[in-house]
Amino acid sequence: MKQDVIVIGAGIIGLATAERLLLQGAKVTILERNKAGQESSWAGGGILSPLCPWDYSDAVTRLTSHSVKQFPAWISALHQASGIDPEYEISGMLILPSYDVETAQKWCSKREIKIEEREILCTPAMGNNIEIHTCKTFDRTLFLPDIAQVRNPRLLRALLNRVAQLGGKIIEGCAVNGLETAHQQIQSVTSSCGKFIADYTIVSAGAWSKEILGKHALKLDIKPIRGQMLLFKFDTPPVRSILVKNDLYIIPRRDGHLLIGSTLEDVGFDKQTTTSVRDNLLMRAQAILPILHKIPIKQHWAGLRPASPDNIPIIARHPLINNLFINSGHFRYGVTMAPASAEILVNEIMSIPQPFDTTPYQMGWNID
Repeated sequence: MKQDVIVIGAGIIGLATAERLLLQGAKVTILERNKAGQESSWAGGGILSPLCPWDYSDAVTRLTSHSVKQFPAWISALHQASGIDPEYEISGMLILPSYDVETAQKWCSKREIKIEEREILCTPAMGNNIEIHTCKTFDRTLFLPDIAQVRNPRLLRALLNRVAQLGGKIIEGCAVNGLETAHQQIQSVTSSCGKFIADYTIVSAGAWSKEILGKHALKLDIKPIRGQMLLFKFDTPPVRSILVKNDLYIIPRRDGHLLIGSTLEDVGFDKQTTTSVRDNLLMRAQAILPILHKIPIKQHWAGLRPASPDNIPIIARHPLINNLFINSGHFRYGVTMAPASAEILVNEIMSIPQPFDTTPYQMGWNID
């Protein structure tokens, strides 16, 4: 594939797409309005699964499942090429009450996904029980032992390194302000750092995708949803597995860092953190891990997710402009969906058969 491609947006989706294109022989230029990999891709937790997957549509879980299968080989290749370990780890995910046991078990059984009912113990113990030190006691929990996580900032650094190795050109501080079209083709991309011409243009700008598309967005429904997170640091992780209770999650890292997230706030492009959210997240996390009463918050930040209806991203060719594509709207699961989304988008460009029916990811344009 010896065509020039412009990718707009250097988050996890844009970088993963660029990497796959470069491996196919394309010449790729990535335009990033800010710093590469510093928006929602960096801000998230890196859980490689929907929080309670049985609560999502097949379109979401089919994509996440296909993507997650690619992670071990993808992470290994990135680590070897870049020397940066993204810290892929199968830590399991423990889901605390309340939940619908029957729905969860039926969903997992149908898809041959391991799920167990377990007890939580608040002191170290032998056997098959989950250990949570200095925790609040819950009678029973659901445990998904095969759920993995990755450390977002390290993954992004490894991916940036790999894209550069492969010859990709990343231009930071380059805000796209227009797409010039004629004869159902993108003729050029205008930006704060000049005009760019390529055979294909891909919009992977997350929450900013609709604004970049402008009149070409048609009825595309992608908007920013703020998520705030807290970070703590322990000498050793106080829990071994990811913990989920309703929409709250707690993620232990290898080095003792502990992430608490996250909110869903419809506040436009406002990335400011708030004390009310900080206090609410802290209160809910302390109810699960009382040891947090004794540990200071190390960091508090926010990111803007590219929200789409029902969490279903748009990975498709533009219905009216032949050389314009979009890979965006991944909402909470951009990192999780990244390798499969890149695969689907590149397959679409190159007319390669898809691994499964990708029609649901073409519906976001909302035209008859």
